Amino acid sequence: MYQWVFDIKEESVYWCTADVGWVTGHSSIVYAPLIHGAAQVLYEGTPDYPAVDRYWDIIEKYGVTIFYTSPTAIRMLMRYGEEPVKRHDLSSLEVLGSVGEAINPEAWLWYYKNIGGERCPIVDTWWQTETGGIMISPTPGIECVPLKPGSVTFPLPGIAADIVDEGGQPVPPGEKGYLVIKAPWPGMLMGIHQDPQRYQESYWSKFPGMFYTGDYAIRDNDGYFWILGRADEVLKIAGHRIGTIEIEDAAVSHPAVAEAAVASKPDPI
Repeated sequence: MYQWVFDIKEESVYWCTADVGWVTGHSSIVYAPLIHGAAQVLYEGTPDYPAVDRYWDIIEKYGVTIFYTSPTAIRMLMRYGEEPVKRHDLSSLEVLGSVGEAINPEAWLWYYKNIGGERCPIVDTWWQTETGGIMISPTPGIECVPLKPGSVTFPLPGIAADIVDEGGQPVPPGEKGYLVIKAPWPGMLMGIHQDPQRYQESYWSKFPGMFYTGDYAIRDNDGYFWILGRADEVLKIAGHRIGTIEIEDAAVSHPAVAEAAVASKPDPI
C-alpha cells in the first residue's frame, strides 16, 4: 500500500508529522517506513516553535523526500506566508501527503505551489483507524493521474468504495451521500473489545452488508471522490442538510481567513 501511495523506496527519507499517539503515528511513523526499509524522521513538538520555518528547516536538513502532514498544519503555516518557505531548499521532496481531514482546495494549492514547487504530487489520503490503512488516495507508485485540489481521487485497488443514499442505493454523480465499503479488505476492523453488539450497531446496521464509515462524500462526473466530513456533523439550515466542513471550506477560501470552525446554534425560527 505505501509503495502504491507514496512510491516509497529504501532510499526514501520519510517524515510523517502526526502525533505518535494516533493510529497515523504507529502505522505511518513506525511500522510502514521500517517495513519498506526507508529512513524516517521522528519529531516531537509544534510546527512553529522555536521558529515558524521549523518544518522547512527539518526537510532541508535531512533531505526529506516524502512529507506527510495534516491540512490543519498546512493552513496554520500558510498564515506566515511564503517568505519562511523560501529560506530553505526543499528540492529533495518527491511526494507530499495529506491526512486526518479533508483538505480544502486553497490549502491544497498553497501546499502544491510553495512546498512542492509545482512538481510533487499530493496524495490526499482517506482512511480511518477502523480501516487499518489507506483506502482512497492518489497512487503515484502505480501511475500518476490528473489531480483535483481537494479530491482524494479513487479507491485503491481492491477497495470497493461507494456512495449511497439513506436507502443504501448508489447516488448519481454530484449528489451527496454516505461513504460505504461494500466488500472486505485487508486490515479491516473485526470487532470492538468486549462489545460485539456496539461493533455491529456502529458499522454494519445502517446498511446491512456494507461497512458504514460515518462520512459524507460526493463522486464527480469523472469518478473522483470528494470527502465532505462526518455525517453526524450536519446542520439543518432552511431545510438543507449541510456538513460543517462545507461551511468551513467556504470560509477559509477567503484570503483573510486562515482557519475556521463551525458549530451549531438553535434558532427558534
